[in-house]
Amino acid sequence: MSITKGPSVVMIGGGTGSFTLLSGLKQYVQDLTALVNMADDGGSTGQLRDELGVLPPGDVRQCLVALSNSSKIRQLFDYRFDNGTLRGHSFGNLFLTALEKMTGNFAEPVELASEVLRITGKVEPITLTNVKLCMKSSFGKKIKGEHKIGYMKFKEKRPKLWLEPKAKLNPKAKDAILKADMIVIAPGNLYGSLAPALIVPGLFRVLKSSPAKKIYVCNLVTKPGQTDGFKVHDFADEIERFAGGRFLTHVIFNTEKPSQELLEKYANDGEYAVDYDNEPLKRAHYVPKGANIISKTVQSRRLKHDPLAKVRTLIRHDPDKVARQLMRIYFS
Repeated sequence: MSITKGPSVVMIGGGTGSFTLLSGLKQYVQDLTALVNMADDGGSTGQLRDELGVLPPGDVRQCLVALSNSSKIRQLFDYRFDNGTLRGHSFGNLFLTALEKMTGNFAEPVELASEVLRITGKVEPITLTNVKLCMKSSFGKKIKGEHKIGYMKFKEKRPKLWLEPKAKLNPKAKDAILKADMIVIAPGNLYGSLAPALIVPGLFRVLKSSPAKKIYVCNLVTKPGQTDGFKVHDFADEIERFAGGRFLTHVIFNTEKPSQELLEKYANDGEYAVDYDNEPLKRAHYVPKGANIISKTVQSRRLKHDPLAKVRTLIRHDPDKVARQLMRIYFS
């Protein structure tokens, strides 16, 4: 059952996690804003940034497509060239890049793409500063680049992360947060996708001042070399560490085990289903909400960091199940 209006919802993140949740939430709410991290520098997006000096279009495109109500245009924006000089580039990335070069700003292309795709809600960059994600290694060496950091193996737990140059919070993102009834932190690559959004200076102050319910939807699997052994409370702790302090009111996590076949496939790559420990969750300042939110539909998706590489079967959130849990929390 869909809701005619529903609450005003802001989602913070980027990549596949945001895509999945936005696809479900748009069936329940009309006032929906996706705030997207702007540090992506891998694949097509990275090439466009390096060669043309534009802001990263990839995660913005994914959120626009998720919110689109036009199936044909959605397919067009997601179409990826598989040969020639445009190999690996999606049409949507090229569309946003061309408009940014024409207009001299990134906000106008996003607005135009929103109209073309007939989206429910809005998509806003969390910052309009052309930033790079940086990390300090255990040896004191600076590592630069979201793609590199997102897929490397750490020698230390909970590394220090920052953005260069210093980012400014997009005023439209700030306004959306302050007007929201519910703020959702999407699942995703903890250090490569979520951190670049949450470490934008000024964001924590705005999150703390917002009266909205602030909910983190926890990841389903761990990432080898980065979140090995992490349980639900560890993921939530990192989310708040990125932002700069406590702000969460609820954490949604999965209680249903994926099929043994899928678990074995992930284990071969060193990835395991995220488990939960009741004791730290009972002591937490937020309300833990465990539920069966895993999709029973087995889907495949090309690896984001190499769009022409092998296709991988994913353990994924069920968009509708998560959306229903979020609605239950809002109306409780």
